[in-house]
Amino acid sequence: MKKSNLIFFVIIFLVNTKLISQEHYPKKPKLVIGIIIDQMRYDYLTRFDKKYGDGGFKRLLNNGFSLENAHYNYIPTYTAVGHASVFTGTTPSNHGIIGNNWFDKYQKKSIYCVDDENQKTIGNDGNGGKKSPHRLVTTSVADQLRLSQNMQGKSIGIAIKDRSAILPVGHTANAAYWFDGGKRGEWITSSYYMKALPKWVSTFNKLKKVDEYLRTPWNTLYDIKSYTESIEDENNYEATFKGQDKPTFPHNIPELRKSNNNYSIIKAIPAGNSFTTDFVKAAIIGENLGQSEHTDFLSISYSSTDYVGHQFGVASKEIEDTYLRLDKDLTSLFNFLDKKIGKDNYTLFLTADHAATQVPSYLESIKIPGNYLKPKKFTNYLNNITKVHFGTESLISNFSNFQIFLDTKKIKELKLNFEDVCNTISNAAIDYPGIYKVATSKTMLNNTFTRGIMKSLQNGYNQKFSGDILLVPNPSTIIYPKKGTTHGSGYSYDTHVPIIFYGKGIKQGASKKKYEIIDIAPTISNLLSIEFPNGNTGKIIEEIFR
Repeated sequence: MKKSNLIFFVIIFLVNTKLISQEHYPKKPKLVIGIIIDQMRYDYLTRFDKKYGDGGFKRLLNNGFSLENAHYNYIPTYTAVGHASVFTGTTPSNHGIIGNNWFDKYQKKSIYCVDDENQKTIGNDGNGGKKSPHRLVTTSVADQLRLSQNMQGKSIGIAIKDRSAILPVGHTANAAYWFDGGKRGEWITSSYYMKALPKWVSTFNKLKKVDEYLRTPWNTLYDIKSYTESIEDENNYEATFKGQDKPTFPHNIPELRKSNNNYSIIKAIPAGNSFTTDFVKAAIIGENLGQSEHTDFLSISYSSTDYVGHQFGVASKEIEDTYLRLDKDLTSLFNFLDKKIGKDNYTLFLTADHAATQVPSYLESIKIPGNYLKPKKFTNYLNNITKVHFGTESLISNFSNFQIFLDTKKIKELKLNFEDVCNTISNAAIDYPGIYKVATSKTMLNNTFTRGIMKSLQNGYNQKFSGDILLVPNPSTIIYPKKGTTHGSGYSYDTHVPIIFYGKGIKQGASKKKYEIIDIAPTISNLLSIEFPNGNTGKIIEEIFR
């Protein structure tokens, strides 16, 4: 073989080797962004489609990959649980966050998911920063990214709600920031992360941009007559702000803020999402995210959508206006990312922590079943049952999140059989109006459910922390006032949420296959060529990759 031919083949070999290497180990994005929209139903993408611009939701749908049949696969569908599950790739049965608040059967009191008395507030002298992720028992994808880079690269969580900022970025985050309302109106953090606020955060707080947003009444973005996707503005299914006679537009925020905990009112209006976007941009600049040789991770949660949904319901003019305004905030954010990070330098996903049901009283008005369960009335009913069967009304320690916690100490003192007590209360509960299914802890431990609502119940059951008796209400049966709405069930109105991937490494398209929320974390891990979160039970969504 001639020397020239040998050189030619060597060059071809080296080029092919490089191409193969690039194919299997593509260059990673400089920044990964996880966006969670609190209480976003999937149908908000389709209901308001004609009014969205081209740069927000439609940009993701037209250029990213949308999962049209994505669901939460556990009960309960609450904010803290959703944020934990998205980023850990597993369910409450493994990651340990079983609610926003839940009854601690060891301390015999209700606890909050991120409270931590061992920490201090960083940013002011209040108590709003005594928080940490210590109750999350698994790692998140953000943790795994930091570990894979020998703790290089930054990981930051941002949300108006503390739990929504803290849980996504896990245990090794450089920072998590949330908004302290009331009389303060400041972004704060915890001593878990740092000893003092970075200069850029202090500078942002001093600008008092929140005041700018609270000087303007909340009116509709467009002519309210064009909001044909929503029910009438004046109705009997929406709650008012304190000091307001009717839950109708315009909402005079400058006048209402004083009677609605001052700065905290920003949480309950669309401006809260705009304010969050402002802070996100400041964080990207202040922390130089996406500018190093390492991949950074940014978690963003838009919380105001949840407050609006709870107060006004999913069919309201207010929720429609909130999403039309959020679409503009997303457009602004994406344009900012293009400029600061580069169009092909970041990957993001957008999803929700849960959805929500239509207001049950509204459903009843149009002849669709809906119901309200009153906790005190229900527990009195059960206590009367235990008095008849066991001679005492003191066997139930707590009823919350549709779970019954029994007083095991009392049961032992009275020398009662624990299983008999469970069965008696379960048999009584199933007869109560509005209760659809009942399962004991023994049922959860001794059976393996493979589909349906019982599978979701089992995925949400944590042997160490959950209650002794689990309840599933009828569809659209909630524990809530008759005005406004909530979430928490395993029904599709609470579980069906958007999941859209966009950016570097993601192809354009959509899928009607059923996927679960826990599939996000292993998919992003695979994109980054890192190990899955250590409790992961999700699977890689192969069809999204370019």
